[in-house]
Amino acid sequence: MSKEPDQEPEGKSTPLAESILSELLQRIYDGRLPQGASINEATIAEEFNVSRGPVREAVRRLQGLQLITREPYVKSRVVVLTQEGARELFEMRLALEGMACRLAAERMSDEEVGSLVRELEQDRQRVLSASQTGRDQPRVFDFHERIVRASGNSRIIDSLCGDLYHLLRMYRRRSGAVPERKSQAYAEHWQIVRALRARDGELAESLMRSHVARASDHLFEKLPLITGSSAESRSA
Repeated sequence: MSKEPDQEPEGKSTPLAESILSELLQRIYDGRLPQGASINEATIAEEFNVSRGPVREAVRRLQGLQLITREPYVKSRVVVLTQEGARELFEMRLALEGMACRLAAERMSDEEVGSLVRELEQDRQRVLSASQTGRDQPRVFDFHERIVRASGNSRIIDSLCGDLYHLLRMYRRRSGAVPERKSQAYAEHWQIVRALRARDGELAESLMRSHVARASDHLFEKLPLITGSSAESRSA
């Protein structure tokens, strides 16, 4: 049984709400909370054995991150990825991540590049191990986020690593969900790293833009998404 509902200060984030938010995010990423799934705050509160307050706060945060739709008299639902949304986000990524990669090539220290290489290899080994054992593990390394932050441009970082990051990650995970794309993506990551090592900003930008464009093409060709009109009818 869950505790009786209490009142949490509006807009105040608590450690308990952060913990619930983290778990719900992971469930959305790995598909345990699939697109269009309804969000039942009472059920979540009972599962975590908490009051409704921190659950409401976590759901509000997810809505602010654009991962949950919440309308009056309509159940809260996990966002449904749409063709139009994908097109707009990948167009933004194409421009901003390309420039971020150019800047990273110019600004990363040798130590930072070396650390990126080690983490990329460790992530590859983790994925191989997970595929062999059938036991997936939470990923803590995000190649694209590392490149964006290494650009040193606060505007680009805010755009791609702020609240929009989680929605971008949903689309990126969808585009890389097929094994063949995963192997291609890793090969492209290593090409980008080599350009970073060579301090070739122009090449790094070109490779990143090609990488994002291929991910976009793969998303539309291999994993067709729900159209905007279909998404609206599903969430009704």
